[in-house]
Amino acid sequence: MKVRTVVVVRAVVIALSAYAGAELAPALEAPALAGGVGGALLGGVAVWLETRAVGVPMERLFWGTVGGFFGIIAGLAVGTAVASLVPNAGMAGVGLPALLGAYLGAATVLRRRADLDPVSAVLFPGARRGDLSKILDTSVIIDGRITDICETGFVDGTLIVPQFVLHELQQIADSGDTLRRNRGKRGFDVLQRLQRSAKVRVEITDADVPHVREVDRKLIELGKRLGAKVLTNDYNLNKMAELSGVPVLNINELANALKPVALPGEAMRVQVVREGKEAGQGVAYLDDGTMVVVDHGKRCLGQTIDVVVTSVLQTTAGRMIFARLRDEESAGSRGA
Repeated sequence: MKVRTVVVVRAVVIALSAYAGAELAPALEAPALAGGVGGALLGGVAVWLETRAVGVPMERLFWGTVGGFFGIIAGLAVGTAVASLVPNAGMAGVGLPALLGAYLGAATVLRRRADLDPVSAVLFPGARRGDLSKILDTSVIIDGRITDICETGFVDGTLIVPQFVLHELQQIADSGDTLRRNRGKRGFDVLQRLQRSAKVRVEITDADVPHVREVDRKLIELGKRLGAKVLTNDYNLNKMAELSGVPVLNINELANALKPVALPGEAMRVQVVREGKEAGQGVAYLDDGTMVVVDHGKRCLGQTIDVVVTSVLQTTAGRMIFARLRDEESAGSRGA
């Protein structure tokens, strides 16, 4: 119902703009039809600007308006001087400097907005708190590790869960596929644990972006509107948000950063659990899931052995360690 009301109001604005344009046309010595079309176009531009303004934080709108206002004043002063020196310039001689001044003033203030942070903190305390908010996406809720991270106290601020994310969770939980159904139910269990936690505050919000259908794009637009970060473990959403200028917290990147550092020459004890891709290789795993590829480790399949790290490879999927048997390392040293 709300969406329908907004559409009706926007249609009325365009219609009234067309009517005003038609009424104004005779004064401009133009046909009424041309005035009506021009008015409708201006009304459409106003509606389009209104839809764009929805995704802009109030702090940016305020400072952009202030900069534009003072820019217009400066532009009018320049335009008046131009009109006095060049009488034939007419209204263009005054209007153009005013327009350029408005643009220059707004752009300059927005680019230097960081210098105005002390004033913004007083005028927009809610915006400052918004910097601490995190919007949860569906994947990070189903993943479940967010509850353990929150319990450690490393996550502060408010965790925001939009209704459209809950709707997507419900669709997954109602799926005919058993695996998807279990993932959806797990997501609701994770949310209940977060709501019971004393370390974080969970807020279920009705905020939506009606003109956007994709959930990932809705999350990005909502992040822009609220000035909040998006908390996810989805690689594609991570990249899309970064390209859109929305801060992202990816728990997979956090997990990779917390994995222990292994240096070449370091000794470790691992259990070879399967064969590697190359001939003679064996594969083991550390407690955190890091893969260890052991050269000539195939013959030790199922055994716990001592190995020495030869190199470490960091990939987008995580860290991979290459090693060789410690006995071979000792034999090589004796041979040298």
